[in-house]
Amino acid sequence: MPWENKGSGGGGPWGGGNGGGGGGGQRPPDIEDMIRKSQDRVKEMIPGGGNFSGKGFVFILGVVLLLWLASGFYRVEPNQQGVVLQFGKWVKTTEAGLNWHYPYPIQTVLTPEVTNIHQIDIGFRGNNTGGRTQSRAVAEESLMLTGDQNIIDIHLTLQWKISDPGQFLFNIREPEATVKIAAESALREIIGRTDIQPALTEARDDIQTQTQVLLQSILDGYEAGILITEVQLQNVQPPAAVIDAFDDVQRSLQDKDRARNEAEKYRNDIIPRARGEAQRQIQDAEAYKERLVNEATGEADRFLSVYREYKQNPEVTTRRMYLETMQKVLKATDKVILGSDQDGVVPYLPLDQLRKNNQ
Repeated sequence: MPWENKGSGGGGPWGGGNGGGGGGGQRPPDIEDMIRKSQDRVKEMIPGGGNFSGKGFVFILGVVLLLWLASGFYRVEPNQQGVVLQFGKWVKTTEAGLNWHYPYPIQTVLTPEVTNIHQIDIGFRGNNTGGRTQSRAVAEESLMLTGDQNIIDIHLTLQWKISDPGQFLFNIREPEATVKIAAESALREIIGRTDIQPALTEARDDIQTQTQVLLQSILDGYEAGILITEVQLQNVQPPAAVIDAFDDVQRSLQDKDRARNEAEKYRNDIIPRARGEAQRQIQDAEAYKERLVNEATGEADRFLSVYREYKQNPEVTTRRMYLETMQKVLKATDKVILGSDQDGVVPYLPLDQLRKNNQ
């Protein structure tokens, strides 16, 4: 160092050792000698041999100015953002890397961590004892009134991080308390619009989504610079004092649903079959109707045809009708044909036997 004593009797920056020609004790340091030697060292470093007028003064001023400007460099880590303050007022936000600002006292910088995920529990507190996590309910937070005037016990966990460090540092005083109060308010509003039965069953995802949207809207209105990353319902149930009665009600509702489902199943089975049977009968009736109409029409046309032929030649038509009628009558009977008596011999033709042989 410039003020280091490099003489033969040195022993540190303040001198000492066996000075002079011996003696039994140490002499106290010579303060004036040290100051003088330090001044000599400084003069050797300054151009002009210590003459502070002119170049020497400009050199010292330049060195001091460079050191002051160099003090304005700062580094922002990847998990941080830089909040630059000018005389205590937030003027800009810088990203990760090496940055520069006007040195103190003009500007200063804060570097909050913006990637850290913070967690808040509402309605319960978790304790880690012996490697096991146990939760303790907080009734004043967890008990809420539903839309159908029932009380429900809800435990909720939310996670958040900093989205705008400038707003986060200067627009809200107690960020965690603010987020917790806003989250509880948003959750109570959503639960107040939801009946207890959906809240316990199918509406859980909707409650989480609506709560996150409403909470984010509240924080954006505060310009809090906070982003809600997740809202998760941990436990939703009736209060412990009435849970047994509520379970009885739930079992009754389940029995009701089961009976309703069985009735719906029977209804869905019997109605289509009845409709199918009715449709089949209608189609059979339509077919029967068509057949009767067609047969009647055919008979009428045949009768008219025979009538027209009869008018043209009554004798021939009468004989033909007689033969056709006899053919129909005798068609299904066994017949024996006898010829005329010749020389006492009666001819006989067993047509029934011939027909059997042909078959």
